[in-house]
Amino acid sequence: MCGICCSVSFSVEHFSKDLKEDLLYNLKRRGPNSGKQLLKSDVNYQCLFSGHVLHLRGVLTAQPLEDERGNVFLWNGEVFSGIKVEAEENDTQIMFNNLTTCKNESDILSLFSKVQGPWSFIYYQASSHYLWFGRDFFGRRSLLWQFSNLGKSFCLSSVGTQTSAVANQWQEVPASGIFRIDLKSAAISRCVVLKLYPWKCISKENVIEECVNSLTQISAVLPTFVLVVANEAKLYLQKPVVPLNMVLPPSIEETHYRNSSSISSTREILQIFLTDGHMKKVVQQFIHVLSVAVKRRVLYLAKDKNMAPNEVLKTCNRKANVAILFSGGIDSMVIATLADRHIPLDEPIDLLNVAFLTKKKTKPTSFNKKSKKSHCEMPSEEFSKTDAADDSSDANVPDRISGRAGLKELQAINPSRIWNFVEINVSLEELQKLRRTQICHLVQPLDTVLDDSIGCAVWFASRGIGCLVTQDEVKSYQSIAKVILTGIGADEQLAGYSRHRVRFQTLGLEGLNKEIAMELGRISTRNLGRDDRVIGDHGKEARFPFLDENVVSFLNSLPIWEKANLTLPRGVGEKLLLRLAAVELGLTASAVLPKRAMQFGSRIAKLEKNNEKASDKCGRLQIAP
Repeated sequence: MCGICCSVSFSVEHFSKDLKEDLLYNLKRRGPNSGKQLLKSDVNYQCLFSGHVLHLRGVLTAQPLEDERGNVFLWNGEVFSGIKVEAEENDTQIMFNNLTTCKNESDILSLFSKVQGPWSFIYYQASSHYLWFGRDFFGRRSLLWQFSNLGKSFCLSSVGTQTSAVANQWQEVPASGIFRIDLKSAAISRCVVLKLYPWKCISKENVIEECVNSLTQISAVLPTFVLVVANEAKLYLQKPVVPLNMVLPPSIEETHYRNSSSISSTREILQIFLTDGHMKKVVQQFIHVLSVAVKRRVLYLAKDKNMAPNEVLKTCNRKANVAILFSGGIDSMVIATLADRHIPLDEPIDLLNVAFLTKKKTKPTSFNKKSKKSHCEMPSEEFSKTDAADDSSDANVPDRISGRAGLKELQAINPSRIWNFVEINVSLEELQKLRRTQICHLVQPLDTVLDDSIGCAVWFASRGIGCLVTQDEVKSYQSIAKVILTGIGADEQLAGYSRHRVRFQTLGLEGLNKEIAMELGRISTRNLGRDDRVIGDHGKEARFPFLDENVVSFLNSLPIWEKANLTLPRGVGEKLLLRLAAVELGLTASAVLPKRAMQFGSRIAKLEKNNEKASDKCGRLQIAP
């Protein structure tokens, strides 16, 4: 995870040697291990590059990188496959080495088409005055742009700043492909022309149609002095996943879509599906591909070098390198079970579980660390970390209850592992204060009630400040794990949302297929940029196993009836394939938990206005002029 930024000025009066203080502060929070700025000046323009690195693998490599020809590279990504990166190597340096050997634009597109993993980047080609930038196919890494001063300047950045000026709002760079700007030409014409190299579809007709749609949609929200055009050579990036299988069964009897209302136990329904030889094989293939995706995301992490040699074997002294956003629901349970396969046994795993307290916070009082309280309230850092609330039964929100139940399942599967169940309790006062001072600008430019709820919940969960409750004690705890696994992508691909059931009931399997295709197509704008900014604010990196290119391709290749069966009740039919995988992995009660949205499970949706709709513009995210 890194904070990357490039500020471009075409006018001498706007030249600057420094970024604005608030933007620099936000970038530094994303990359606490290294920070550097680099100024590149031409007679027509100036580029100020700023790179802030969160060190996760290989040798710590400060950014921005510059070669002997004056080319500059900023990278916020992870190469999990496609380009060879050895365990001890740094992928920023490897990517830059590959870029400097590219002879033309086709080579650059070929390079980024190969990369499997999340990324955003900024690349300056000095000899041609080109500035290249973009995000991966799913938009798993944030990149924003801001155009201002009537074409005299613009900025690209991982994260924005709070601003009330409508004309200068930050917007997400669309994950439509890679963009290129000719800086010299833009400086002379006072018109910024964005050349788009889009992701390629299967047929040539679809490519043209998709490109036109992308250009129209992007241009609609940009200032008049910014133009978006297709590249003249009609070059494209190769999509990293296979197209969605839209095949429909010749007849309903040929699928697993049969009514199982006569079966009393929901677990029994799942067991019956697993007696089908073909279905069992599909489930095992899914477990394998998802397990590999998790493995890639938990290995080769930089370890804690401050540990004394005699402490290495003392498991009680080890800190978790990996944390999981954990509700005890099916998505986080399967990820935790697979992470347990690949993380060394002497490393704990942090399970981050957040609850929002609907009662007014009472004055914190000290508690005896040896007391056997079942809950604790861990307020913000301004309170003593040994304080807890007198009455915290209010923390028994649905996700806390299912989280504790999930913890017991994981402990039964592997009792040798230290599972740190981190109870993170947030009061209304703390939510309101930190939303206003810290979270608001991270959620932006998204602005709905849903964005507010999920953005705040994920921010507090990933911060990891809470307490551990065991049979013997309650103690304050702060997760220092730099990698946070999240289950996003499972609902979108496996019909996990209630709207999928509505669509199936009204338009059948064909309508359900179209809904899933739409979900994946909009996931970059709906979720991923926001979640990357929110989690990255703690100097931590979000990783998304369900959005691994191979996982998506595998799921895309399956017919819809092998992924979900929405004739079955909630808790079984949605995400059927994942539930069958959970049973195969030895999970029990969590395999049949119905889908519960994070904003309801954590109770943040109950904290303020109960009459709001998720799609409403959220006044709490608006910045007063």
